[in-house]
Amino acid sequence: MAGNRMLKFVDVGRAMPEKRPPNLRRDDFNEIYGDYAREKAGEQAGRCSQCGVPYCQSHCPLHNNIPDWLKLTAEGRLKEAYELSQATNTFPEICGRICPQDRLCEGNCVIEQSGHGTVTIGSVEKYITDTAWEEGWVEPIRPAAERGESVGIIGAGPGGLAAADMLRREGVQVTIYDRYDRAGGLMTYGIPGFKLEKDVVMQRIAQLEEGGVTFEMNCNVGSDISFEDIRAKHNAVLIATGVYKSRDLQAPGVGAGGIVRAIDYLTASNRKSFGDDVAEFDSGELNADGKRVVVIGGGDTAMDCVRTAVRQGAESVKCLYRRDRANMPGSQREVANAEEEGVEFVWLSAPKGFTGDAVSGVKVSKMRLGAPDASGRQMPEEIEGADYTEEADLVIKALGFEPEDLPALWGVPELEVTRWGTIKADFRTHATNLDGVYAAGDIVRGASLVVWAIRDGREAAEAMLEYMSANATLAAE
Repeated sequence: MAGNRMLKFVDVGRAMPEKRPPNLRRDDFNEIYGDYAREKAGEQAGRCSQCGVPYCQSHCPLHNNIPDWLKLTAEGRLKEAYELSQATNTFPEICGRICPQDRLCEGNCVIEQSGHGTVTIGSVEKYITDTAWEEGWVEPIRPAAERGESVGIIGAGPGGLAAADMLRREGVQVTIYDRYDRAGGLMTYGIPGFKLEKDVVMQRIAQLEEGGVTFEMNCNVGSDISFEDIRAKHNAVLIATGVYKSRDLQAPGVGAGGIVRAIDYLTASNRKSFGDDVAEFDSGELNADGKRVVVIGGGDTAMDCVRTAVRQGAESVKCLYRRDRANMPGSQREVANAEEEGVEFVWLSAPKGFTGDAVSGVKVSKMRLGAPDASGRQMPEEIEGADYTEEADLVIKALGFEPEDLPALWGVPELEVTRWGTIKADFRTHATNLDGVYAAGDIVRGASLVVWAIRDGREAAEAMLEYMSANATLAAE
């Protein structure tokens, strides 16, 4: 019976797709994990316990129906598995690659709690959707009927793209405005290819274009087009810009040459992977080749930077983080991958200053963990007299991102923001204080995960559809 293919976690061990050896993957930007064979994917999916309360599903921001599509995969019903997966997730092949499953679905897998090793949910999700693309099961967007209403979306990142997908499927006319020359946001220019190869993102962009989404690229709102002009052209507007303003350090010597922002460094590297001319990379300014690299930060962006520097041929790569390994915000899986590739983590260390007009070193304060702060995390405290200097030719600041001042940049002072500078929006509908204007993703919740942006974009699309339908009804009365 098909049901006998499940509940195999006692007899079958957890097995990830084969990971390329560090000495090979250090030399390119290809993804480091291979693909499951069909039999292996079915075997691993069959380890699911089909528990009555699926914590994997409840801890997924999209509430993906994980147990059911694992069961379908185990039974060899891959097309049905894909259809169920994409019913709740606009980009399952992207989430399967870059979601921190160890903190979300897999980290809450019931059989993991019983010591059997979690189901490899992310790898199965990736396998299902990659197979769907190969087999032609990913169908073009073809609305049953076109609607007269239009929506303008500011930002071509995951939140904006997810909303555009849902709106076009309902026949709404969609135009996306973005400051960059390629759509995708941080999926295109922020996340390195070894985590997310760019053709995976580009095929989704192509699907949206073929489905009728209009992209206005190299378009800066506030200079190339005003926010009010966008509002006037559309029945509703979605702000999905993300957060791109880098947090900075205040320390002596921070303005020295060779101290760069993570977003600039990663964007230059990703542009080179597209074959673009990047003057700052070619000059060596944003290129780690032959350099002693120090990355400051402990999040996923810092992990992207250290692993990129390794691939660019850095002489050495060190990551400074002010707390210990257990308290870092980045994925532990990414830390392990970085260590395999030769990155050295210097825990309980914080920058105190920099030496040289062209940076030659980082003055480091050694730290210890003290009393917990309001969030419950132990606060780092400086250890007096334990300073030292870490030699460096390139320092990359990966301290996180903050929102830009959109009301000022766009000349819309009436747009309400929170005390953190994020846009104030209803947590259910994503509506702002301006009629017909919605906001979703990082610009509302602060720097977060792609999967949360997808969820927000989908929810905002549903709310905008209700808003436009209600307005159409009023106009007809």
